[in-house]
Formats: sequence, C-alpha cells, structure tokens
Amino acid sequence: MDLSKAIRLAVDTGKVDLGAQMTKRHALNGSSKLIILAKNCPAEVRNDITHYAQLSEVKLTEFTGTSLELGNVCGKPFPVSALSVLEAGNSDILSSE
Repeated sequence: MDLSKAIRLAVDTGKVDLGAQMTKRHALNGSSKLIILAKNCPAEVRNDITHYAQLSEVKLTEFTGTSLELGNVCGKPFPVSALSVLEAGNSDILSSE
C-alpha cells in the first residue's frame, strides 16, 4: 500500500484532523485510530505525541517526507507536521499498519 495515496483517500473520504495540537489532543484521549508524523516534525512535538500515543495505545507511523510534502498529500497549501486519523473512510490505511 502506498502511504501517500492512503492518506489522501482518508482525508477525502474519512475523518482526519490536521495539526500538532489536535493530534496531541486525540493522542491523549485515545480517540485517534492512527497518528502520522512528518519526518521533520519538531522533536518536542514528536516526543509529546509519541508519549501520549503510547499511553493511549494508539498506532503511530512516520511519513517519509517533510511537513510540506505531507501537507501537499493532504491537499493543503500549508505544512502539516502531524495528523490524526479518526475514521479511515474508503482508505485501507488502518489495515496495513
């Protein structure tokens, strides 16, 4: 499975929240099914989200591109350092992890 295509399909057909603050919130309360971090996500943000995801037993994966590339994959004109998949929609992003 191509992660970029799966992310785009999840953004288009499912429910995905973008941004580090929302992702932290979803990681802390365990409402996320999958968290994706950009390769260049700031260390402090990465550490917080990783810690919260471990506590809530939420799956975490790293996008191999930068936050600009992740934003582009999501169809947004701005960088996205972290995103939280709440519902996969028609994407198979959850089954491959």
